[in-house]
Parts: sequence; structure tokens; C-alpha cells
Amino acid sequence: MRAICKGLFAAATLTVGFAGLGNDAQAQSKDRVPSTCLAVAENLNSPELPVQFASFTPQNNVIPAQSSKYDVTISYQGHSTYLIESPEGVKIATDFAGWLTDPVTPDVVTMNQAHSSHFTQFPDPKIKIVLKGWGEGGKPAEHHVMVGDVLIRNVTTDILRFTTVPDGNSIFIFETGGLCIGHLGHLHHKLTEAHYTEIGRLDVVMIAVDGGLTISHLGAKEILSRLRSSVVLPMHVRSYGALGLFLSYLGDEFAVERLPKNRLTLSLRNLPKRPTVMILPGVGSYSEPEE
Repeated sequence: MRAICKGLFAAATLTVGFAGLGNDAQAQSKDRVPSTCLAVAENLNSPELPVQFASFTPQNNVIPAQSSKYDVTISYQGHSTYLIESPEGVKIATDFAGWLTDPVTPDVVTMNQAHSSHFTQFPDPKIKIVLKGWGEGGKPAEHHVMVGDVLIRNVTTDILRFTTVPDGNSIFIFETGGLCIGHLGHLHHKLTEAHYTEIGRLDVVMIAVDGGLTISHLGAKEILSRLRSSVVLPMHVRSYGALGLFLSYLGDEFAVERLPKNRLTLSLRNLPKRPTVMILPGVGSYSEPEE
């Protein structure tokens, strides 16, 4: 496993302007763009740096004008793929296998290699940035990329199948609009203290809930209880009954909300005060074969 927060102060970060996401516009910056999610997590108990928690109530219940510039939109695209749209319009597809339900071309895709339903060898050439959750040459993947108004970074975990693949899976973290959004990928095991340190704060977490090929329901509950994210977005349900069983393991610790539309808009203004599982249409409504 990599050292705690390895590379946080390393020399180079890929910075890509949203106006020109192609290779010609890619540039190496001398210093990494700092992670707000890590900074806040590390200073939660610091009296010198007071923290305003995300689920705050605006003064006099007045929402600031032009607050839409902080809105992040998330829609479910099937299996383990969520489409995230930043306030400036950067579109990111998670665990991308080559298709989306919505007829859009994402600017960025992230992929994991556990199964072919989580990656593609032939992404659309119109996609400007492809981030693989596995490394090459025996080295773990290490991403710290600024794309428009989104900082994308990763934390690696092991794949446990017929044999152990060290650092074979990536938890991708997206920081935009003041929110910290984490996609746990094809997570197979509990997280260590080093993992939690590298992840930092997550306002929104996307987690596989099949309870079989990925982490168990009990393991998922342990992780979610530790993260205390405001919003939990289940994915990778795979079979009838898995979602309900997952919810039963969570008990009364989490609220549950089934959304009528497949388009969730979040910001610091409207995060629930109580950790809430939000179920978008299509999640858990059909059997998902795993390849």
C-alpha cells in the first residue's frame, strides 16, 4: 500500500482548462492544486481553523443569489456509472464501460478493471480525458488532475478475486462546487486508517451494494458509518433484493429517500443534515449480470 497521502506534495499535477480539454491544452503545473476535502478533514478539530459544516442553514434562511454556480448535478446511468456535472459544466462518467443512458459525451471518464462492465478498451475518441483506476508496470495508479472547476484524485485499494491484485481498484474523488464526491469503485475489502486519511471528507459517496462480488453489506455499513457522508448513492445492485438487504443492514442510522427523477442537484445549501441514502430511478429495479 502506498504511504499515507503519498504524493500530496509531489511536484506535478496535470491541469486541464475546460475551454480546451484536448492534449494540446494539457500542461504540467509546478505544484499540486490543494485538496479542500483533505484540508477540511485534517482541521475538523483545529480551534485556529473553524470549520463550517456542509449541512448548514443559511442566515435568516435566505439562500444567496446566483447560488446555482455551486450546483452539482448527478444522474444514474446504470450498473456503477453515475454522470456528474460540475457547476461549470464539466461532465464526468464513473466506472465507464463505453455507454451511458443519457445521449451525452462526457469530458472525463474514470474506469476500474475488476470486470469488463467497469471499463472499456475503446472509449469514444471525443472523450478528452480517460483515467484508469489501475496502474502500469506494477505501479499503482496516481491521479491528481484539475479539469475546469473539478479536482479529480484517486485512492487505490486491492482487488480480491482468484488472487489479490494490489492497488487494482481506485476510489475516485471529485472536488467541485465546494462538495467532495467519492466513487468507491469495485471495492472488495474494508478500508484501513491509511485509506480514510487519504480519502478525507466526503459529502457524497457512491457505493456498491450487491453484497457479494464487492464488499459485504456489513462491511459497507462500517465504511458508511465511518465516513458519515450526507448523501449515499447506491450502485452495482446486480440482483433483486440486494438493495433492500443493504438498507436493512444500515438500520435507523440513515434516512432513505427514493427520488422521482433521475437527476439530483446538490450543493452546500441543500445537503441533508442526517446521512441519507438517495435512490435514483433505475437503481435496484432490475437484475444486473456481472461479466
